Amino acid sequence: MRWTLSLVPVVFAACSSAGSSPPGQAATDGGASSAAEGGASPGSDAAAPSDAGSDAKSAPADGSIVEGGAATTTFRVHYPAGTHRLTLRGSAGPLDWTHGLALTPGANDTWTYSSDLVTAAIDFKPMLDDATWSRGPNYHALPGQTVDIYPHFVSTAGSYARRWPAFTSTVLASTRGIMVYLPPSYDENTTAHFPVLYMHDGQNLFDASTAFGGNEWKVDETMNAGAEDGTIREAIVIGVENTADRINELTPTYDAGTGGGGKADLYLKMIVTEIKPMVDLALRTMPARETTAMMGSSLGGLVSAYAGVRRADTFGLVGAMSPSTWWDNRMILGEVATMPTKPSRPALVYVDSGDSGASSDDVVNTADLAAKYRTVGYVDGATLKYVVQAGGQHNEIYWSQRLPAALAFLLGAAR
Repeated sequence: MRWTLSLVPVVFAACSSAGSSPPGQAATDGGASSAAEGGASPGSDAAAPSDAGSDAKSAPADGSIVEGGAATTTFRVHYPAGTHRLTLRGSAGPLDWTHGLALTPGANDTWTYSSDLVTAAIDFKPMLDDATWSRGPNYHALPGQTVDIYPHFVSTAGSYARRWPAFTSTVLASTRGIMVYLPPSYDENTTAHFPVLYMHDGQNLFDASTAFGGNEWKVDETMNAGAEDGTIREAIVIGVENTADRINELTPTYDAGTGGGGKADLYLKMIVTEIKPMVDLALRTMPARETTAMMGSSLGGLVSAYAGVRRADTFGLVGAMSPSTWWDNRMILGEVATMPTKPSRPALVYVDSGDSGASSDDVVNTADLAAKYRTVGYVDGATLKYVVQAGGQHNEIYWSQRLPAALAFLLGAAR
Protein backbone atom coordinates (compact mmCIF):
# COMPACT_ATOMS: atom_id res chain seq x y z
CA MET A 1 0.00 0.00 0.00
CA ARG A 2 1.12 3.58 -0.64
CA TRP A 3 0.13 6.58 1.44
CA THR A 4 1.38 9.92 0.22
CA LEU A 5 0.60 12.03 3.25
CA SER A 6 2.45 11.68 6.51
CA LEU A 7 1.47 13.48 9.68
CA VAL A 8 3.70 16.53 9.27
CA PRO A 9 2.05 19.80 10.36
CA VAL A 10 2.67 23.03 8.52
CA VAL A 11 4.46 25.19 11.09
CA PHE A 12 5.31 28.87 10.99
CA ALA A 13 6.29 29.22 14.65
CA ALA A 14 6.08 27.12 17.77
CA CYS A 15 4.78 28.56 21.02
CA SER A 16 4.50 28.02 24.70
CA SER A 17 1.34 26.74 26.32
CA ALA A 18 -1.85 28.13 24.85
CA GLY A 19 -3.77 30.80 26.62
CA SER A 20 -0.79 32.56 28.17
CA SER A 21 -1.05 36.26 28.94
CA PRO A 22 0.83 38.79 31.05
CA PRO A 23 0.39 38.31 34.80
CA GLY A 24 -2.39 40.47 36.15
CA GLN A 25 -4.06 40.98 32.77
CA ALA A 26 -7.11 39.32 31.30
CA ALA A 27 -6.38 36.95 28.45
CA THR A 28 -8.75 38.94 26.26
CA ASP A 29 -6.46 41.95 26.19
CA GLY A 30 -3.97 39.87 24.22
CA GLY A 31 -1.03 40.91 26.34
CA ALA A 32 -1.18 44.58 25.43
CA SER A 33 1.14 46.45 27.74
CA SER A 34 2.81 49.83 27.67
CA ALA A 35 6.58 49.79 27.72
CA ALA A 36 6.38 52.54 30.30
CA GLU A 37 4.53 50.21 32.64
CA GLY A 38 7.42 47.79 32.87
CA GLY A 39 6.26 45.32 30.22
CA ALA A 40 5.49 42.27 32.36
CA SER A 41 6.42 39.01 30.69
CA PRO A 42 3.54 37.70 28.57
CA GLY A 43 2.81 34.11 29.43
CA SER A 44 5.61 33.81 31.93
CA ASP A 45 5.75 34.03 35.73
CA ALA A 46 9.53 34.26 35.72
CA ALA A 47 11.17 37.51 36.70
CA ALA A 48 12.18 39.59 33.71
CA PRO A 49 15.90 39.35 32.92
CA SER A 50 18.11 42.39 33.16
CA ASP A 51 18.27 44.87 30.29
CA ALA A 52 19.67 43.08 27.26
CA GLY A 53 21.40 46.30 26.24
CA SER A 54 23.48 46.38 29.44
CA ASP A 55 25.46 43.26 28.56
CA ALA A 56 28.50 43.74 26.36
CA LYS A 57 27.57 40.57 24.49
CA SER A 58 24.00 41.67 23.81
CA ALA A 59 22.73 42.08 20.28
CA PRO A 60 22.49 45.63 18.98
CA ALA A 61 19.04 47.16 18.76
CA ASP A 62 19.27 47.67 15.00
CA GLY A 63 18.57 43.99 14.30
CA SER A 64 22.00 43.14 12.90
CA ILE A 65 23.52 39.69 13.33
CA VAL A 66 25.97 39.34 16.20
CA GLU A 67 29.04 37.31 15.38
CA GLY A 68 30.15 34.95 18.08
CA GLY A 69 30.51 31.52 16.56
CA ALA A 70 27.17 30.16 17.75
CA ALA A 71 24.25 29.24 15.53
CA THR A 72 22.28 32.26 14.38
CA THR A 73 18.62 32.48 15.38
CA THR A 74 16.49 34.64 13.12
CA PHE A 75 13.07 36.06 13.93
CA ARG A 76 11.06 37.14 10.90
CA VAL A 77 7.83 38.98 11.62
CA HIS A 78 5.50 39.39 8.64
CA TYR A 79 3.20 42.35 9.17
CA PRO A 80 2.16 45.46 7.19
CA ALA A 81 3.09 47.98 9.87
CA GLY A 82 2.92 51.05 7.61
CA THR A 83 4.13 54.05 9.61
CA HIS A 84 4.38 51.98 12.79
CA ARG A 85 7.47 50.15 14.01
CA LEU A 86 7.91 46.66 15.42
CA THR A 87 10.02 45.50 18.35
CA LEU A 88 10.72 42.15 19.96
CA ARG A 89 10.69 41.07 23.58
CA GLY A 90 11.31 37.67 25.11
CA SER A 91 12.11 35.41 28.02
CA ALA A 92 15.90 35.13 27.73
CA GLY A 93 18.95 36.86 26.30
CA PRO A 94 19.37 38.68 24.06
CA LEU A 95 15.67 39.49 24.64
CA ASP A 96 13.86 40.42 27.83
CA TRP A 97 10.28 41.28 28.70
CA THR A 98 10.89 44.92 29.71
CA HIS A 99 12.81 46.36 26.75
CA GLY A 100 11.98 45.98 23.09
CA LEU A 101 14.71 45.36 20.53
CA ALA A 102 14.03 46.95 17.17
CA LEU A 103 13.13 44.75 14.23
CA THR A 104 14.60 45.80 10.91
CA PRO A 105 12.05 46.45 8.15
CA GLY A 106 12.61 44.76 4.80
CA ALA A 107 10.90 43.82 1.57
CA ASN A 108 7.36 42.42 1.50
CA ASP A 109 6.48 43.71 4.98
CA THR A 110 9.06 41.42 6.62
CA TRP A 111 10.71 42.59 9.83
CA THR A 112 13.86 40.79 10.96
CA TYR A 113 16.03 40.37 14.03
CA SER A 114 18.97 37.92 14.14
CA SER A 115 21.34 36.92 16.91
CA ASP A 116 23.79 34.18 17.82
CA LEU A 117 23.18 34.76 21.54
CA VAL A 118 20.12 32.52 21.78
CA THR A 119 21.47 29.48 23.60
CA ALA A 120 18.27 27.82 24.84
CA ALA A 121 14.57 27.64 24.07
CA ILE A 122 13.05 31.11 24.20
CA ASP A 123 9.55 32.54 24.43
CA PHE A 124 9.00 35.78 22.55
CA LYS A 125 6.44 38.25 21.29
CA PRO A 126 6.53 41.18 18.88
CA MET A 127 5.12 44.55 19.86
CA LEU A 128 3.59 47.31 17.75
CA ASP A 129 5.34 50.63 18.47
CA ASP A 130 6.82 48.89 21.53
CA ALA A 131 3.47 49.49 23.24
CA THR A 132 0.98 46.84 22.06
CA TRP A 133 1.67 43.11 22.39
CA SER A 134 0.68 40.73 19.64
CA ARG A 135 -2.50 38.88 20.55
CA GLY A 136 -2.62 35.26 21.61
CA PRO A 137 -0.01 33.17 23.42
CA ASN A 138 3.75 33.57 23.27
CA TYR A 139 5.76 32.37 20.31
CA HIS A 140 8.63 29.97 20.81
CA ALA A 141 12.02 29.48 19.15
CA LEU A 142 15.03 27.20 19.51
CA PRO A 143 18.67 28.17 18.97
CA GLY A 144 19.60 28.25 15.30
CA GLN A 145 16.03 28.41 14.03
CA THR A 146 14.64 30.83 11.50
CA VAL A 147 11.13 31.50 12.75
CA ASP A 148 8.45 33.13 10.59
CA ILE A 149 5.39 34.54 12.35
CA TYR A 150 2.28 36.37 11.14
CA PRO A 151 0.91 38.22 14.20
CA HIS A 152 -2.00 40.57 14.73
CA PHE A 153 -2.18 43.26 17.39
CA VAL A 154 -5.59 44.90 17.21
CA SER A 155 -8.29 42.57 15.91
CA THR A 156 -10.11 40.42 18.45
CA ALA A 157 -12.76 38.80 16.26
CA GLY A 158 -13.20 37.53 12.76
CA SER A 159 -16.19 38.15 10.51
CA TYR A 160 -18.62 36.09 8.49
CA ALA A 161 -20.86 36.85 5.52
CA ARG A 162 -22.87 35.16 2.80
CA ARG A 163 -20.16 36.04 0.32
CA TRP A 164 -21.66 34.14 -2.61
CA PRO A 165 -25.45 34.27 -2.06
CA ALA A 166 -26.37 32.47 -5.29
CA PHE A 167 -23.61 30.11 -6.32
CA THR A 168 -24.79 27.99 -9.25
CA SER A 169 -23.11 24.67 -9.98
CA THR A 170 -22.84 23.07 -13.39
CA VAL A 171 -21.61 19.79 -11.87
CA LEU A 172 -24.58 19.37 -9.55
CA ALA A 173 -27.45 21.35 -11.04
CA SER A 174 -28.28 23.61 -8.10
CA THR A 175 -28.03 27.12 -6.70
CA ARG A 176 -27.11 27.82 -3.08
CA GLY A 177 -25.40 30.34 -0.83
CA ILE A 178 -21.78 30.05 0.29
CA MET A 179 -20.93 31.42 3.73
CA VAL A 180 -17.41 32.61 4.53
CA TYR A 181 -15.78 33.21 7.91
CA LEU A 182 -12.52 35.19 7.92
CA PRO A 183 -10.33 34.93 11.05
CA PRO A 184 -9.21 37.89 13.20
CA SER A 185 -5.85 38.28 11.45
CA TYR A 186 -7.28 38.26 7.93
CA ASP A 187 -7.97 41.96 7.42
CA GLU A 188 -5.32 43.27 9.80
CA ASN A 189 -2.37 41.22 8.55
CA THR A 190 -2.59 41.07 4.78
CA THR A 191 0.66 39.11 4.53
CA ALA A 192 -0.93 36.04 6.13
CA HIS A 193 -2.48 33.04 4.36
CA PHE A 194 -4.75 30.56 6.12
CA PRO A 195 -5.90 26.91 6.17
CA VAL A 196 -9.45 26.34 4.96
CA LEU A 197 -12.21 24.34 6.63
CA TYR A 198 -15.15 23.31 4.41
CA MET A 199 -18.36 22.64 6.32
CA HIS A 200 -21.79 21.46 5.20
CA ASP A 201 -25.22 22.88 6.09
CA GLY A 202 -23.86 26.43 5.98
CA GLN A 203 -27.14 27.95 7.19
CA ASN A 204 -26.60 26.34 10.59
CA LEU A 205 -23.05 27.44 11.32
CA PHE A 206 -23.08 31.13 12.26
CA ASP A 207 -26.54 32.59 12.74
CA ALA A 208 -29.37 31.32 14.95
CA SER A 209 -31.92 33.11 12.76
CA THR A 210 -31.11 30.85 9.81
CA ALA A 211 -30.13 27.71 11.74
CA PHE A 212 -32.30 24.62 11.97
CA GLY A 213 -34.41 24.85 15.12
CA GLY A 214 -32.77 28.19 15.94
CA ASN A 215 -29.61 26.45 17.21
CA GLU A 216 -26.37 27.41 15.47
CA TRP A 217 -22.98 25.71 15.63
CA LYS A 218 -21.32 28.93 16.93
CA VAL A 219 -18.45 28.45 14.52
CA ASP A 220 -17.39 32.11 14.55
CA GLU A 221 -17.45 32.33 18.35
CA THR A 222 -15.43 29.12 18.60
CA MET A 223 -12.84 30.22 16.05
CA ASN A 224 -12.51 33.68 17.61
CA ALA A 225 -11.97 32.24 21.09
CA GLY A 226 -9.46 29.72 19.77
CA ALA A 227 -7.46 32.45 18.05
CA GLU A 228 -7.42 34.55 21.21
CA ASP A 229 -6.34 31.87 23.65
CA GLY A 230 -4.18 29.94 21.20
CA THR A 231 -6.08 26.65 21.29
CA ILE A 232 -7.17 26.70 17.62
CA ARG A 233 -5.14 27.82 14.66
CA GLU A 234 -6.76 30.60 12.66
CA ALA A 235 -8.49 29.38 9.51
CA ILE A 236 -10.98 30.42 6.87
CA VAL A 237 -14.30 28.56 7.15
CA ILE A 238 -16.45 27.93 4.08
CA GLY A 239 -20.06 27.03 4.82
CA VAL A 240 -21.71 25.28 1.88
CA GLU A 241 -25.45 25.75 2.30
CA ASN A 242 -27.74 22.80 1.79
CA THR A 243 -30.69 22.62 -0.61
CA ALA A 244 -34.03 20.85 -0.68
CA ASP A 245 -32.11 17.91 -2.15
CA ARG A 246 -29.89 17.63 0.94
CA ILE A 247 -30.44 13.93 1.60
CA ASN A 248 -29.45 12.93 -1.92
CA GLU A 249 -26.49 15.34 -2.09
CA LEU A 250 -24.89 14.20 1.16
CA THR A 251 -25.21 10.44 0.67
CA PRO A 252 -22.89 8.25 -1.40
CA THR A 253 -25.35 5.47 -2.26
CA TYR A 254 -29.03 4.65 -2.59
CA ASP A 255 -30.56 3.51 0.68
CA ALA A 256 -33.56 1.22 0.33
CA GLY A 257 -34.85 2.12 3.76
CA THR A 258 -35.17 5.82 2.94
CA GLY A 259 -35.76 5.44 -0.78
CA GLY A 260 -33.15 8.01 -1.78
CA GLY A 261 -29.52 9.03 -1.87
CA GLY A 262 -26.54 8.69 -4.10
CA LYS A 263 -25.32 12.14 -5.22
CA ALA A 264 -22.36 12.54 -2.87
CA ASP A 265 -19.77 12.05 -5.61
CA LEU A 266 -21.30 14.94 -7.57
CA TYR A 267 -21.57 17.05 -4.42
CA LEU A 268 -17.89 16.53 -3.60
CA LYS A 269 -16.91 17.16 -7.21
CA MET A 270 -18.78 20.48 -7.01
CA ILE A 271 -16.75 21.49 -3.95
CA VAL A 272 -13.43 20.28 -5.36
CA THR A 273 -13.71 21.55 -8.95
CA GLU A 274 -15.97 24.60 -8.59
CA ILE A 275 -16.15 25.99 -5.05
CA LYS A 276 -12.56 25.40 -3.92
CA PRO A 277 -10.98 27.05 -7.01
CA MET A 278 -13.31 30.02 -6.52
CA VAL A 279 -12.32 30.29 -2.85
CA ASP A 280 -8.59 29.91 -3.54
CA LEU A 281 -8.76 32.64 -6.20
CA ALA A 282 -10.72 35.12 -4.08
CA LEU A 283 -9.14 34.58 -0.65
CA ARG A 284 -5.66 34.22 0.84
CA THR A 285 -5.80 30.47 1.37
CA MET A 286 -3.27 27.73 1.96
CA PRO A 287 -4.66 25.39 -0.72
CA ALA A 288 -2.65 22.21 -0.10
CA ARG A 289 -4.52 19.20 1.22
CA GLU A 290 -2.43 19.24 4.41
CA THR A 291 -4.16 22.54 5.22
CA THR A 292 -7.61 21.76 3.80
CA ALA A 293 -10.23 20.27 6.10
CA MET A 294 -13.81 19.03 5.75
CA MET A 295 -16.26 18.65 8.61
CA GLY A 296 -19.97 18.05 9.05
CA SER A 297 -22.57 16.36 11.17
CA SER A 298 -25.23 13.70 10.59
CA LEU A 299 -25.34 13.19 6.81
CA GLY A 300 -22.69 15.90 6.65
CA GLY A 301 -20.52 13.69 8.86
CA LEU A 302 -21.17 10.76 6.55
CA VAL A 303 -20.15 12.68 3.43
CA SER A 304 -17.06 14.04 5.23
CA ALA A 305 -15.92 10.52 6.09
CA TYR A 306 -16.63 9.52 2.49
CA ALA A 307 -14.54 12.45 1.24
CA GLY A 308 -11.67 11.15 3.36
CA VAL A 309 -11.77 7.95 1.32
CA ARG A 310 -12.58 9.27 -2.16
CA ARG A 311 -11.16 12.81 -2.06
CA ALA A 312 -8.15 12.56 0.23
CA ASP A 313 -6.08 14.20 -2.50
CA THR A 314 -7.93 17.42 -1.59
CA PHE A 315 -8.97 16.99 2.05
CA GLY A 316 -6.14 16.01 4.37
CA LEU A 317 -8.14 16.68 7.54
CA VAL A 318 -11.58 15.13 8.13
CA GLY A 319 -14.14 15.61 10.88
CA ALA A 320 -17.30 13.49 11.20
CA MET A 321 -19.62 14.60 13.99
CA SER A 322 -22.50 12.24 14.75
CA PRO A 323 -22.13 10.73 11.28
CA SER A 324 -25.05 8.77 9.84
CA THR A 325 -23.01 5.60 9.99
CA TRP A 326 -26.23 3.56 9.66
CA TRP A 327 -26.78 4.72 6.07
CA ASP A 328 -27.23 1.91 3.51
CA ASN A 329 -26.33 -0.93 5.87
CA ARG A 330 -23.26 0.93 7.19
CA MET A 331 -21.69 1.26 3.75
CA ILE A 332 -19.17 3.78 5.09
CA LEU A 333 -17.44 1.01 7.07
CA GLY A 334 -16.70 -0.79 3.82
CA GLU A 335 -15.42 2.43 2.29
CA VAL A 336 -13.02 3.08 5.17
CA ALA A 337 -11.79 -0.51 4.93
CA THR A 338 -10.49 0.26 1.41
CA MET A 339 -8.23 3.09 2.57
CA PRO A 340 -5.00 1.02 2.56
CA THR A 341 -5.50 0.51 -1.19
CA LYS A 342 -5.82 4.23 -1.89
CA PRO A 343 -2.93 6.43 -3.07
CA SER A 344 -3.51 8.86 -0.20
CA ARG A 345 -5.51 9.26 2.98
CA PRO A 346 -6.24 12.07 5.49
CA ALA A 347 -3.54 12.86 8.01
CA LEU A 348 -6.07 13.37 10.81
CA VAL A 349 -9.58 12.02 11.36
CA TYR A 350 -12.00 13.17 14.06
CA VAL A 351 -15.12 11.08 14.84
CA ASP A 352 -17.68 11.56 17.59
CA SER A 353 -21.23 10.99 18.76
CA GLY A 354 -23.45 11.44 21.75
CA ASP A 355 -25.13 8.51 23.47
CA SER A 356 -28.60 9.83 24.24
CA GLY A 357 -31.90 10.83 22.70
CA ALA A 358 -34.29 8.76 20.62
CA SER A 359 -31.52 7.41 18.37
CA SER A 360 -28.77 7.29 21.02
CA ASP A 361 -26.99 9.34 18.33
CA ASP A 362 -26.08 6.11 16.50
CA VAL A 363 -23.40 5.54 19.11
CA VAL A 364 -22.95 1.81 18.50
CA ASN A 365 -22.48 2.11 14.74
CA THR A 366 -20.19 5.10 15.11
CA ALA A 367 -18.04 3.24 17.64
CA ASP A 368 -17.64 0.60 14.93
CA LEU A 369 -16.61 3.34 12.48
CA ALA A 370 -13.90 4.51 14.88
CA ALA A 371 -12.75 0.90 15.24
CA LYS A 372 -12.55 0.58 11.46
CA TYR A 373 -10.25 3.61 11.30
CA ARG A 374 -8.01 1.91 13.86
CA THR A 375 -7.99 -1.25 11.75
CA VAL A 376 -6.61 0.64 8.76
CA GLY A 377 -3.84 2.22 10.81
CA TYR A 378 -5.17 5.29 12.58
CA VAL A 379 -3.95 5.73 16.16
CA ASP A 380 -5.99 7.25 18.97
CA GLY A 381 -4.60 10.56 20.18
CA ALA A 382 -2.19 10.82 17.26
CA THR A 383 -4.01 10.51 13.94
CA LEU A 384 -7.49 9.69 15.27
CA LYS A 385 -9.63 11.39 17.89
CA TYR A 386 -12.82 9.57 18.87
CA VAL A 387 -15.22 11.14 21.37
CA VAL A 388 -18.50 9.99 22.94
CA GLN A 389 -20.29 12.82 24.73
CA ALA A 390 -22.26 11.51 27.68
CA GLY A 391 -25.81 12.80 27.37
CA GLY A 392 -25.17 14.18 23.91
CA GLN A 393 -28.04 14.11 21.45
CA HIS A 394 -28.29 14.44 17.68
CA ASN A 395 -28.54 18.20 17.22
CA GLU A 396 -26.64 21.46 16.85
CA ILE A 397 -26.64 22.20 20.58
CA TYR A 398 -24.31 19.29 21.27
CA TRP A 399 -22.27 19.67 18.07
CA SER A 400 -21.44 23.23 19.09
CA GLN A 401 -20.31 21.98 22.51
CA ARG A 402 -17.91 19.47 20.95
CA LEU A 403 -16.68 21.82 18.23
CA PRO A 404 -13.77 23.51 20.11
CA ALA A 405 -11.99 20.23 20.86
CA ALA A 406 -12.67 18.90 17.38
CA LEU A 407 -11.16 21.96 15.69
CA ALA A 408 -8.20 22.02 18.08
CA PHE A 409 -7.40 18.47 16.98
CA LEU A 410 -7.89 19.00 13.25
CA LEU A 411 -6.43 22.50 12.84
CA GLY A 412 -3.93 22.40 15.66
CA ALA A 413 -2.97 25.13 18.11
CA ALA A 414 -2.55 28.74 17.10
CA ARG A 415 1.26 28.70 17.15
